[in-house]
Parts: sequence; structure tokens; C-alpha cells
Amino acid sequence: MDKPKLMIASKNYGSWSLRGWLLCKMSGLDFDEQAVPADDPSTRAELLLLSPSFLVPSLVNGSIKVWDTLAIAEYLNEKFPEAGLLPKDSAARARCRSVSGEMHSGFSNLRSALPMNIKGNYPGFKVWAGAQADIDRIATIWRECLAASKGPYLFGASPCMADAMYAPVCTRFFTYHVKLDPVCTDYCKTIMAMPYMSEWVVAAKNEPEEVLELDVEF
Repeated sequence: MDKPKLMIASKNYGSWSLRGWLLCKMSGLDFDEQAVPADDPSTRAELLLLSPSFLVPSLVNGSIKVWDTLAIAEYLNEKFPEAGLLPKDSAARARCRSVSGEMHSGFSNLRSALPMNIKGNYPGFKVWAGAQADIDRIATIWRECLAASKGPYLFGASPCMADAMYAPVCTRFFTYHVKLDPVCTDYCKTIMAMPYMSEWVVAAKNEPEEVLELDVEF
């Protein structure tokens, strides 16, 4: 039987692809990845923020196809409950789903003003009020979760669904030199130091393809 396959877009620009890929890695799923061409409509929709719902990433496991990132997380949690993608405690599990859902459906100002670009480096970047409000809300979520769980991840000692959902935000904060409090700065460093993140970042920096609409001067 063929291994499960995860279809992803650009590793440099694809924030949703990163989330799906991290979830698969965290779950322990043995999978192959397949890059969808940059001119594919689903890829363009993800990278250029043209749609609130994307077909990339997509996880194909036999006759099963799952393409929404939260659905991928829930599917993998059912398949691999021992991986801890969701907390065991019911209250923490509900909170994890809530903050993951907030990332899934919100923060549009942050996404449009600070697009994911791992190769990018923009010191002195001007963050406007709309995006700053999103940043402040994310920082509040992180501080509250870390205070309750004692860290180093949002819900305890191991990364979970929520950490995968917010990992692309950490790359944005480093790319655009966003000023954060010490707690949030340490959390970003924790996420970026994860071996899976290091693997993704290396691949992103070696990626030859560029999306011209995103490769702009700030």
C-alpha cells in the first residue's frame, strides 16, 4: 500500500502548508510530500491569500483525502492519539481547539501585512495599527496559554496542534523583527529551535522558486 501523501506549496511562503506538514510530523505519520506547482490555482490561492479556504495542504491516505488544516489535525489526532496533538485534559483540549480555530479564521491584517517569507529579513519594518492589534492578541493568547501550562509549548512539555497553527507566525515575527515581550520571544525561539522547524527552514532557504507578487521591497 502506498504511503500517505501530503501535498504542499512553497516552503518559503506557504504558511498553511507548514502547519499541515508540522501536524503530520508531530503525529508520527510516515508520509511522502509532494510539492504542488507554483502555477496551480490552489497554490496561488494559499500563497496570495486569495481565499479563506485552500486545497493545499492536502493529506491523502488511501481513499481518504483531507484538505482543511484543522481537519487534518483532527484526523491525525484520531489516528495517533498517543502523539498528543490535543491535550488530554478536557478543559485544555477545548482551549487548544479555540486558540487554533482563532488562528485558522482570524488575524487577516497580520497575514496580509506580514506575509510569511522565511528568506526575507526586514529590520525596521513598520507595523501598522491593524496588524499590531493582531500581534497584541496573539501575544495575549501565548502568554495566557504558557502561564497555564508552564510551557515551554502552549499546552505543556510537548508541541501540539496549537503550536503547529502558530508556528508560521513565529517565522513572520523573526522575518519582520517584530518586538515582543520576553515570554513571547522565548516561545518563538522554542518553536524555531524544533528539529522539524529547522528542517523546514533549511528547505525553504534552498527553494529556488519565487512568487513574484510576494517578493517585494518593504
